[in-house]
Amino acid sequence: MELDRTMLARANRQIGIQMEQRANREMAGQALTAAQGHALLYILEHSRDGTSLTQIHDALGCSKAALSPILKQLRKKDYIRVVPCDGDERRKLLFGTEKGRQMKAFLDRAFQASCDRLFRGFTPGELDQLAGMQRRMLRNLAEGDGPGRCWEDPKEE
Repeated sequence: MELDRTMLARANRQIGIQMEQRANREMAGQALTAAQGHALLYILEHSRDGTSLTQIHDALGCSKAALSPILKQLRKKDYIRVVPCDGDERRKLLFGTEKGRQMKAFLDRAFQASCDRLFRGFTPGELDQLAGMQRRMLRNLAEGDGPGRCWEDPKEE
């Protein structure tokens, strides 16, 4: 009997949805969504030199159109600040604020709790094997998408 690959793909999608819902519940007390939390963490991790909408888009895989309102909300809540780039007024750099930095420990714990729950009972070997399979799936999906759309493997940097 052949394995139903559509069912596997559907399960992957469901895992992503449930992780997002769990993170949304964790973040609700701080008036943040999971998407805002992921974006804020990325900005905080790159706050020394600043980061751009394009860099966040590339790293998180969200469309720029979806990221814009997320960043607008983070700015409105004073978690990030926006600074025009020297020499290019159209390009903006994003930095975490002190209020944003105060959220980092909370965000780290909330996302770690979701991951701990998801991977409960897995051995280190199983996690390594899963990571390899995920990298291969993402490379398969990126084939033929042209430059800039290929998922970057952190192990290969």
